[in-house]
Amino acid sequence: MHNEKVIILDFGSQYTQLIARRVRELNIYSEIHPFNKDFKLDDKVKAVILSGSPFSVRDENPPAPILDMLSLDVPVLAICYGAQYLAQFNGGEVSPSKIREYGRANLSFFKNQSTLFNGVSSNSQVWMSHGDTITKLPEKYELLASTNEVKIAAYRVSEKDIYGLQFHPEVYHSKDGHTIISNFLIEIAKCGQDWTPDSFVESTVSKLREKLGDDKVVLGLSGGVDSSVAAVLLDKAIGSNLYCIFVDNGLLRKNEFEDVLSQYKGMGLNVKGVDAKDSFYEVLNGINEPEKKRKAIGSKFIDVFDAEAGLIQDVKWLAQGTIYPDVIESVSATGGPSATIKSHHNVGGLPDFMKLKIVEPLNLLFKDEVRRIGKALKMDNNILSRHPFPGPGLAIRILGDITEEKVRILQEVDHIFISSLKRENLYDKVWQAGAIFLPVQSVGVMGDERTYENVVSLRAVESTDGMTADWVHLPYDFLSKVSNDIINKVHGVNRVVYDISSKPPATIEWE
Repeated sequence: MHNEKVIILDFGSQYTQLIARRVRELNIYSEIHPFNKDFKLDDKVKAVILSGSPFSVRDENPPAPILDMLSLDVPVLAICYGAQYLAQFNGGEVSPSKIREYGRANLSFFKNQSTLFNGVSSNSQVWMSHGDTITKLPEKYELLASTNEVKIAAYRVSEKDIYGLQFHPEVYHSKDGHTIISNFLIEIAKCGQDWTPDSFVESTVSKLREKLGDDKVVLGLSGGVDSSVAAVLLDKAIGSNLYCIFVDNGLLRKNEFEDVLSQYKGMGLNVKGVDAKDSFYEVLNGINEPEKKRKAIGSKFIDVFDAEAGLIQDVKWLAQGTIYPDVIESVSATGGPSATIKSHHNVGGLPDFMKLKIVEPLNLLFKDEVRRIGKALKMDNNILSRHPFPGPGLAIRILGDITEEKVRILQEVDHIFISSLKRENLYDKVWQAGAIFLPVQSVGVMGDERTYENVVSLRAVESTDGMTADWVHLPYDFLSKVSNDIINKVHGVNRVVYDISSKPPATIEWE
């Protein structure tokens, strides 16, 4: 699938995934590995990058990489904690910062003749985030850059392609960070730039054909980006041996079941739609607590999916739209790999009793890369640009118990909101949008009559990965019109509010 790769050793930094994304933006394949897990340093590895960390090298047992970085035969770029580690444990000194440097800083000096800083502008802005600072470099280390507050902002191990940066080049606020990373990977490590959507499609389809042969594969479709792209890749590889199942749990958006089925039919996929609304409403009856809702929906989905998969003779594989963030082992607060790896895939994480082997064609990709693969496959932009939609659907956007009437109301409200965003060319400027049915009623006046009806909240956020999010400043005129449309057209609603909470502290969804 790829001839070259860059290994990123994760010490628990909040920016580790961002490093991987920056590498891949250069069309260079990267993998994230926990610092204390062994990895194969074969001839495919062209460089190693050490991440930052919430830990300190001055801790009693600071996180330490298994391999001796100074003896590697490939270039090394050590960022923040990584840079401090290579200094502290090779004869240098790291001390607590007199002034904690966090946020924007400017390079007051950098060595122009250093390949790492080729093309970097004078006084370039960088992003700092550290409580310790390197106060003394080991012998045979040379200073490459400083800021006004931090003398040792960058260094090189003399006569080796090993570099340390106190700042974070992967962060957007480091204005020449892209240039520095590019210099390291392309000019110093001599990485090829062949990690492209077209090459991924070609090699993945080939590997899927080899792996699956004539076996039958079943895939649970959600209508979202990940499962749809996975389906098209598998269809390209095995054709009619792919069986897709799309379950209507009664918690989808208005007309979504029919629209998505029609869309998939136009793509030539072998898709079976299953109307299971009543069974989901039955298991949700009387449940108010969010986590219990999720578990009830997940359990019922497994029952429905298992029954449908059982109708396919000799099926051997379960395909899932798992993406790379779902499978990365992150470093926990104790300095080791997290005990739990995310397993909420688009089919809910199926149990062992199904006795199916797993195939995950997207498990090396980030969300933005999945969309690029979809474009390379010439998929409809209506699917690729679709906002994330939670697996439990509208159940976690209805606070309190679930009834068909509440679902109907919320579907209508959501439809007006989303359709309006698309009509006003605002949909693609928003990462995720939806409506929330609140468990309160309010007094209103309609036609000189007093009403006592439901309140709904509109939510629109901008984000890159859902980990953090800011509320979107939608135009007041737009919000006013949407509010009027909802109140006039949706029976049972007399008040609309707009959620202006950011994440953190508020989540994107309300439950």
